[in-house]
Amino acid sequence: MTPAMNFDHESLGQRVLFGTHMAAQNLAAATSRWHTPLVIAARHDTHLVDPILGALAAAPRFDDVRPHVPVEQAEAARRTAHEIGADVLVCIGGGSTTGLAKAVALTSGLPIVAVPTTYAGSEATNVWGLTSTQRKQTGKDARVLPTTVIYDAALTLSMPAELSISSAFNALAHCIDSLWAPKADPINAALATEAIRALAQALPILFDDPGALAGREQALYGAYLGAVAFASAGSGLHHKICHVLGGRFDLPHAQTHTAVLPHVLAFNAPYTGAAERIADALNASSAVDGFNALHRSVRAASALRNYGLREQDLDEAVELILPVVPERNPRPVTPENLRALLHAALVGDQAARLTP
Repeated sequence: MTPAMNFDHESLGQRVLFGTHMAAQNLAAATSRWHTPLVIAARHDTHLVDPILGALAAAPRFDDVRPHVPVEQAEAARRTAHEIGADVLVCIGGGSTTGLAKAVALTSGLPIVAVPTTYAGSEATNVWGLTSTQRKQTGKDARVLPTTVIYDAALTLSMPAELSISSAFNALAHCIDSLWAPKADPINAALATEAIRALAQALPILFDDPGALAGREQALYGAYLGAVAFASAGSGLHHKICHVLGGRFDLPHAQTHTAVLPHVLAFNAPYTGAAERIADALNASSAVDGFNALHRSVRAASALRNYGLREQDLDEAVELILPVVPERNPRPVTPENLRALLHAALVGDQAARLTP
């Protein structure tokens, strides 16, 4: 007989406006009640930002956006928001841009209207992150959850093909990690499973036909659901690893998630019933086989050494990761098996993914 359910689930309140080629009109509608916006968008995204701003074109803009949200950039953006008397933050861009807006909201309480241009998912969570002295600190706070998210698949077309793939795997990381994270429950498991299905359908399209908006809509849909699940479930082993690696060794965010995820999945899969959900969502006989086949088929990032991590960095990485490993991880984590996992991700060793 199935045991009685017992869980504590929290749903975050947020408005989502989803429509391809509708970013400009949705942004105008979403910001009409505020008077002094601060637009946060990276310089290299100007070609995306300018066409959708409309009446916001004359608004002050902060464009010094950097990966992992260094504290110095956060403080500079906070000063700008204070100096102009901003009453709303409009962030347009990827996860680093959204993260910077969250850093401002964390201390100011200003509302955020987020317009994502990647599949990062940060826009759907109340999770913030800041990097200082090569250490990434994360936390949760209701103030950083955007009040409105505007999704427009056309805005993702400018992503290079490789980044589109890595960004989608970053979204898959939210899904998979939320199945064994500290507050995993049946509701976020259902969301995560549907998100895995959507992303698994989207990835081959992103690879074979990067200009197809249908694939990009599926990817955005999956990214949103995965992020909602992650916001509820919290950070599991995968995110703890990637936050340490990104903050300490300045590795690119999406590619790091893409290279590490196959190994965390193989590490945990034999120890959790969640693997059956993942396999079903991937239409595969096993979670690991299905994931590895998908990973290979789209030539996803597979070796952290290609992004700057070195063999001599692994001992320090193990030392930094072990204290933040979640207690509820399905498999006990030791210095030895954690180092083996990191080494496999360093070199992109597919065979090591299957080691129990």
